[in-house]
Amino acid sequence: MSIRNTGAATISRADGWWDTVRGRFRQLLPTRADLVAIRRQPRRDIVAGLTVAVVALPLALAFGITSGLGAGAGLITAIVAGVLAAVFGGSSVQISGPTGAMTVVLVPIVAEFGGPGVLAVGLLAGAILIGLAHGGAGRLMQYVPLPVVEGFTVGIAVIIALQQVPALLGVHATGDKVITVAMDAVGRWLAAPVVAAPVLAGAVAAAMLVAARLRPGLPVSLLAVIVATLAAAVASIPVATIGALPAGFPTPSLPALDPGRLPDLVLPAVAVAALAALESLMSATVADGMRVGERHDADRELFGQGVANLVTPLFGGIPATAAIARTAVNVRAGASSRLAAITQSAALLVVVLLVSRWVAVIPLAALAGVLIATAIQMVEVSSLTVLLRSTRGDAAVLITTALATIVLDLVTAVILGLIVAGAFALQAMARSVRLDETPLDHTDHSAEEQRLFDDHIVAYRLEGSLFFGAAHAFLLELTELSDVRVVILRMSRLATLDATGATVLADTIKRLEGRGISVLISGSRPEHARLLARLGVYDQLSTERHVFATTPEAIVHARTHAARLAHRPGAEVEAEPVMETP
Repeated sequence: MSIRNTGAATISRADGWWDTVRGRFRQLLPTRADLVAIRRQPRRDIVAGLTVAVVALPLALAFGITSGLGAGAGLITAIVAGVLAAVFGGSSVQISGPTGAMTVVLVPIVAEFGGPGVLAVGLLAGAILIGLAHGGAGRLMQYVPLPVVEGFTVGIAVIIALQQVPALLGVHATGDKVITVAMDAVGRWLAAPVVAAPVLAGAVAAAMLVAARLRPGLPVSLLAVIVATLAAAVASIPVATIGALPAGFPTPSLPALDPGRLPDLVLPAVAVAALAALESLMSATVADGMRVGERHDADRELFGQGVANLVTPLFGGIPATAAIARTAVNVRAGASSRLAAITQSAALLVVVLLVSRWVAVIPLAALAGVLIATAIQMVEVSSLTVLLRSTRGDAAVLITTALATIVLDLVTAVILGLIVAGAFALQAMARSVRLDETPLDHTDHSAEEQRLFDDHIVAYRLEGSLFFGAAHAFLLELTELSDVRVVILRMSRLATLDATGATVLADTIKRLEGRGISVLISGSRPEHARLLARLGVYDQLSTERHVFATTPEAIVHARTHAARLAHRPGAEVEAEPVMETP
């Protein structure tokens, strides 16, 4: 008779499960490398953080007001979420806080559940984001195609602009449908028109847009708001102002909400978490593209946003996410570590503690002008034009996503965009399937491949479909190359190429060229060549002569180029047998 100690086995399995969970969370926590990076260039990071604070102050006030919880809630969110997402997040230069996209989601929640409901939604969304991070959901961002992102951005910009119509016109109008509220505000203003508020808002928006074109590095938004506030005070212009802000920094407390309503908040919390994940990972990707060699940790970024959204509601803030515009300002200002975002939060904290009474007299119309200019700047006309002209599928996905964002809601819009993009991708793949009678080739090319590698040359053959599902994996593999001087991208067997794949290809070339690796392209099909040229892929090459009709031509040039890079001007270059024709 054998006796098994099942209790001990159960305890052992439980301990193993707990060790796995604990180990995974340990991977998501800050590392010693983060502290080392902070010490590297502290002066530049502090200057960048102060620059971002100047830009973030009017936006935080405006987004707080737009959400329905007041300017104070926006400032608290920028401070608390800004520092927590910086410490725990996966990008070293990301700036987090209240955003226009998040306020779009929050407005109907405020209308239905009030302030406590919004704070409870933030807590639930934070928990969801931490769960997503632990489950490794960050990699799912690779499946969101560029037209969906652009359509989403256009829809958000339109909604932000519509939300500002009441403040722009100086009238009071409320509701949970932004289009209806905007139309109601226009009707009220036409019944009794007053020009003071529109003039202030128009002047602030115009100043920001003109400065962005003439002096893009100048943080003019705060300057424009200060001038508008002084003008309104000196001229005694009757316009609505922000009103009193919290006296000092609030102490943490749980939101007072009826527990029976918590089930009704689950779906709004899922929507907030989905938006926070999508916008934060989009922003991190943008930041990566602006810095050579930088790559964010997607799962850790979700974890950082989860921690920020768990804690911020306890201080009276609103759900937060990474902010693409403020992150871009941070990078352009020279930020290199998390110290910049921490400095931004510290500067905003000083505003709350020392100058809040002066902030309270800022006209709402001036902040409306800031957000209208921000909405306009969110839309990249050149990028939209390229996508609308690239393929019918990309245009359809962009338009569908933008309209759904405006008419329906953000999460539904992204889902619809993914469905439409998937349908066109499957259709393209079906058309690319064909049966060709080709002779078998039993030639062993390993020796030739080794000779190329000895010359520090790698030839990649792209096959099948380079669309959004495969683009990210391709990017990760290709940018991990080491000890390589020339990369040849052989594209003759590439069956399908969409705008997202082409954009990722351009980013890949930019990353490789930025690391001193020359990129050559061979064998592009005519339809692909037109798309690549239209989307600026060829512009990322070091020279226009790096495009070849056949692979043999590219290999001969690569050997010459690799020898020159190795400072061997007298090196003998032979046109050795190549692996195959393009």
